Amino acid sequence: MNKETIRFMLNGEQVEIYANPAKSLLHLLRDDLGLTGTKEGCGQGECGACTVLLDDVAVNSCLVPAGKISGHSVITIEALSKDGKPDFVQEAFVEKGAVQCGFCTPGMVMSAHALLRQNTDPSPEEVKTAISGNLCRCTGYKQIEEAILSAAEKLKS
Repeated sequence: MNKETIRFMLNGEQVEIYANPAKSLLHLLRDDLGLTGTKEGCGQGECGACTVLLDDVAVNSCLVPAGKISGHSVITIEALSKDGKPDFVQEAFVEKGAVQCGFCTPGMVMSAHALLRQNTDPSPEEVKTAISGNLCRCTGYKQIEEAILSAAEKLKS
């Protein structure tokens, strides 16, 4: 098995791991690093359940080879809560009832963060575009869109 040293920033901390560079970032996070908040849905980049931020851009971690993250920054859902307290996007999801079964929630929250890092005052259409790569079978998206817009309002205040 081909392995190499992969060095990258993970949730604000430098990580060095010896792993197969062809392994997906999703499996590196879940299997090797024990960060199970990132979910595996389709494994083909279609559902968005595995969304993480790679250099502040939302990506499907199932499609990113681990060897390509060297020298980059990865942020997962685990980095968002502080001292067990959810961050403002996570709180907005709960307040607006945007959490049903919860399987898509980490990916949706990460896509929302990517949007809000780029645009603190998104329009409803921009929110829809930002989460267009994330599938949810429970909420019908209305509550998710409302939660993201509510989180944007919290950023302004």
